[in-house]
Amino acid sequence: MPRHRCSSLGVLRSIAVLAIAVCGLASAEDRFDVVIHGGRVLDPETSLDAVRDVGIRGNQIGAISERPLVGARVLDASGLVVAPGFIDLHQHDQTAAGYRLKAMDGVTTALELEIGSPDVRKFLDQRRNAALINYGTSASHPWARAAVLGQPVLEGAIVPPTGAATNDPATPEQVERIEQRLRDELNAGGLGIGMGIQYTPGASRQEIIAMFRVAAERNVPVFVHIRGDRIESVGEVIAAAAVSGAPLHIVHINSSCLRDAPECLRMIAGARGRGLDVTTEAYPYIAGMTQINSALFNPGWREKQDIDYSDLMIPDTGERLTKERFEQLHASSQPQAIIIFNNTQAVVDEVIANPLTMIASDGLTGHPRNAGTFGRVFARYVRERRTLSLIEAVRKMSYMPALRLEQSTPEARKMGRLQVGADADLVILDPETFRDQSSFEKPSLPSIGVRFLLVNGTVVIDGGAIVPGIAPGRALVGSRAQ
Repeated sequence: MPRHRCSSLGVLRSIAVLAIAVCGLASAEDRFDVVIHGGRVLDPETSLDAVRDVGIRGNQIGAISERPLVGARVLDASGLVVAPGFIDLHQHDQTAAGYRLKAMDGVTTALELEIGSPDVRKFLDQRRNAALINYGTSASHPWARAAVLGQPVLEGAIVPPTGAATNDPATPEQVERIEQRLRDELNAGGLGIGMGIQYTPGASRQEIIAMFRVAAERNVPVFVHIRGDRIESVGEVIAAAAVSGAPLHIVHINSSCLRDAPECLRMIAGARGRGLDVTTEAYPYIAGMTQINSALFNPGWREKQDIDYSDLMIPDTGERLTKERFEQLHASSQPQAIIIFNNTQAVVDEVIANPLTMIASDGLTGHPRNAGTFGRVFARYVRERRTLSLIEAVRKMSYMPALRLEQSTPEARKMGRLQVGADADLVILDPETFRDQSSFEKPSLPSIGVRFLLVNGTVVIDGGAIVPGIAPGRALVGSRAQ
């Protein structure tokens, strides 16, 4: 072989080796921790709805690509929907078991915002490095009021039991102490102020406005369970928002307003149209749930809610109450959850389809909404009734709650979106099979159809099953936390 030809071959080999090395370097740089391949990617903010690959590095989305991406782990999402993980603003069951049910229902963040925790710092400390999904709480007006008026916290109670601390008016000095306690709880990481006004009927309108003003000082929302007067009660809290400047979120408009819910939604639309920051939520069930020894069952409850003793049911046992059984449970100092059949399917269907309502579960052990809220919305309203499109349902479950949280914490600006730089909190589900299994008879059956779930970039549901022994959930805390 001629010498010059051998020399040329050597040069070509050197170039080939260099090219391979450069390609190898590029591949390493383009490699992701996790790649979600070939799924139908939905971003409710930009309305993206297309087949894409999603690359994840650490706890953030690093790329969204029309071409295949390379990852240390590749999740095949062919035929599946890839969406931002659902954000539940209203979840009372903040236990490990509750978080597992939420995850199976597509939820990556579950927050106790309606009532809040009696002690924000303790709530956050107990879950640090131990939660499957993200968590957080509001500063609680009912519990702050109970502390100032001398009612101790009962283990397992969601709200204070009826008594002087819930039913008596507070003095001006007591109101000032409640205000300061709420400021302290916001400093500890509260995401807003939770107000269960129906559970504190002794709170005057002046006291309510004072609490709204505390929220306005920090520019954080007030999450309100209104009084039981429906239209009048919606008017009360809209007025408090108007005079204080505080953002307002009215919880479960379906069960608070019942047959008047359509008019209550028109009131919210009117307030928003005049520049007020008012939002609301709903869950897709005809029955509510609360504690039977709470102030919600103060005298006159049957007339106010247009229900009777037989409309009350003890969870799990299915026992319907009589007058005698009700009085026995109502007089007890021990918390007893009770299911209230107080709504109609027609009202619930209209409320869920309304563009103003986001989805939130009001999840509590013993009610099917704890396990199945988000799957039920997909099954009933996306597939069966077709009153929501796929992306509309995702928007109600992820993007709208994230927008509501943006005044609580800047972290929310990276939530509820499927975009480069957003949090890698993602649900990958089968749009044809995602549904609830829970019922009033079997309230703790998990939803089916979530194939994968990622929380802060960690796969927590793999092939439809929860991965054991991991806790990637983080605390969501208020921006004014100290």
